[in-house]
Amino acid sequence: MGRETYWNEDPGVLLRVEPGFKIVTAPTDTHPGFDGNKAQGTAALAEGALVLADLQERLFANHQAADDHRRVLLVLQAMDTAGKGGIIKHVMGSVDPQGVQLAAFKKPTPEELANDFLWRIRKEAPEAGKIGVFDRSHYEDVLIGRVRELASAEEIERRYGAINEFEAELVDAGTTIIKVMLHISAAEQKVRLLDRLERPEKNWKFNPGDIEERMLWPKYQDAYQVVFDRTSTPIAPWYVIPADRKWYARLAVQHLLIDALEGLQLEWPKVDYDVEAEKARLLAAT
Repeated sequence: MGRETYWNEDPGVLLRVEPGFKIVTAPTDTHPGFDGNKAQGTAALAEGALVLADLQERLFANHQAADDHRRVLLVLQAMDTAGKGGIIKHVMGSVDPQGVQLAAFKKPTPEELANDFLWRIRKEAPEAGKIGVFDRSHYEDVLIGRVRELASAEEIERRYGAINEFEAELVDAGTTIIKVMLHISAAEQKVRLLDRLERPEKNWKFNPGDIEERMLWPKYQDAYQVVFDRTSTPIAPWYVIPADRKWYARLAVQHLLIDALEGLQLEWPKVDYDVEAEKARLLAAT
């Protein structure tokens, strides 16, 4: 069976944010478009890993050998424990690391705060031939910035437009953007936070501030809704992925990446030398 066996609909269509989308009514524990169970999803993920690795190598090779300027950017946003790390490990971990450019955005430094909010983001935009991954992103500045009132209402409003302009610049430069929100329920987050507290090997993942952020859940849902309303565009749409089932979230993100790379119609780069002649030279060499 191929990796597509259990997909009955394209998740890129099912998960894409369209006008009228409401985060408060979006399910968190379903597996849209996939008919299989966890075991079948895990098997499909392993099969897809081979496809993704091949496509990523083609993207990298085309830049190295043919100066192809195309690249891909995967933006990962979510509430705490939703599985961003698992996506990076289990999806991106299947490809050649030299073709991946990972940036994790934490609390801004004094230097970053002294510049426009996009200053630190621009420096991490993926290079040609690479798959860039943003673990959190420029959207933090209109999510936590809005919820925690870290900037004025006027400044937050300005940032939505600045984000759309920035992403349009990336697309014009050859970037395919995939923006993913891993949608976890408050109940599932509580289970995962408790797991981090109960298992010594996971204690390091817990931050006491996670509980404070959790108490602001409704405000974050409102902030995400504004983000979707203002920044899900035809050239850089948002995808909201049910994340209570980790296996499905990983599989769905992998599917989105494969679809994006297949859409680039990547062939192996043509070489500018005679392959047979070089083989003959090599065999004749002492």
